[in-house]
Amino acid sequence: MDQIFRPFERLNFSDKICFLSGEQLLEKHKITVFGQWLLDEFNLRDKPFKLLDESIITYQDIKVPCSQNSFEAIKKLENTIEKAFKEGYDAVKQLDELLLFQWMAKIVYGLIYHETITGIRQQAAIGERFNFSQSLVHKFSNFHLMLQSLARPVEFEGQLPWSISVFPVNNAGQTFSYRDEINTLTFSIRMNDFGIIANLQDNGANKKFHQQILKESAGKTLHPIQFEELCARFYYSAYLFNRLPDYTILPTADTIFIESMPLQSISSKPVFDTWQVKTYGQVLENFWKPWGYSLFEIIKDPEAPMSFITSHEATFNDCKNLALA
Repeated sequence: MDQIFRPFERLNFSDKICFLSGEQLLEKHKITVFGQWLLDEFNLRDKPFKLLDESIITYQDIKVPCSQNSFEAIKKLENTIEKAFKEGYDAVKQLDELLLFQWMAKIVYGLIYHETITGIRQQAAIGERFNFSQSLVHKFSNFHLMLQSLARPVEFEGQLPWSISVFPVNNAGQTFSYRDEINTLTFSIRMNDFGIIANLQDNGANKKFHQQILKESAGKTLHPIQFEELCARFYYSAYLFNRLPDYTILPTADTIFIESMPLQSISSKPVFDTWQVKTYGQVLENFWKPWGYSLFEIIKDPEAPMSFITSHEATFNDCKNLALA
């Protein structure tokens, strides 16, 4: 088997090599991080996208260098995802989680790649070397290795490295709502009649952390404000997640085997830091911007912050009962 491509070891982000496989490119060929069908479906090409340094580019500007082999693998994936996403919730729910992971990871890693290139250029302009923290190098290297499952045989053993939740959502027509947080590898999207929330490298911890509210909302159609509340909870818990997941990686002649190491073995302290109501309220305020709720309203009762998912009786609120736009 070819040697594993590890771009973060030497910050190997040349546009002359494939972002996924490390193959040398005979001619420059780039693909958009967001699939062409997505750009067309929601007229995203010229819409603004804010980078970490607050600069603005467009969705179609976010591109990565790609070999023909990788392009064919991505094209096949995009076709499968496009078909399911256009059909809606039931089709998306039936997708193999690995396919969903690969599609989301391709977008998030593409953004990491783009942010890294931008950072390298900015530092070079002032005569300095671009540096990642060692923890991010570790996290992003493993993330990239998992993404390589798109184009080469990779087997995941034991606990899968991610948390992925798919929800039916009563969205308005032509809704497209996308968020990510690359430091915590958190992703969410809302479109058609569904929404997806994913933590792409937590070994299932966030899903376990929110198991009670996931149980209460299981199978129920959510109002968009309820989905955004779940997003706020997952994004905040991803911030509180205090482990750096590790993996046993075994390359063989035919396959790379990846096995998640138990999170508890890394440290004896709790997997998540303490939940702070005020901080959560600030996160929720951001996710609820379309509905205009203030932090004061959200945490008026610090013991029971505002929620549209559960009522004061701790029962699920049917979205049909919510008089919201």
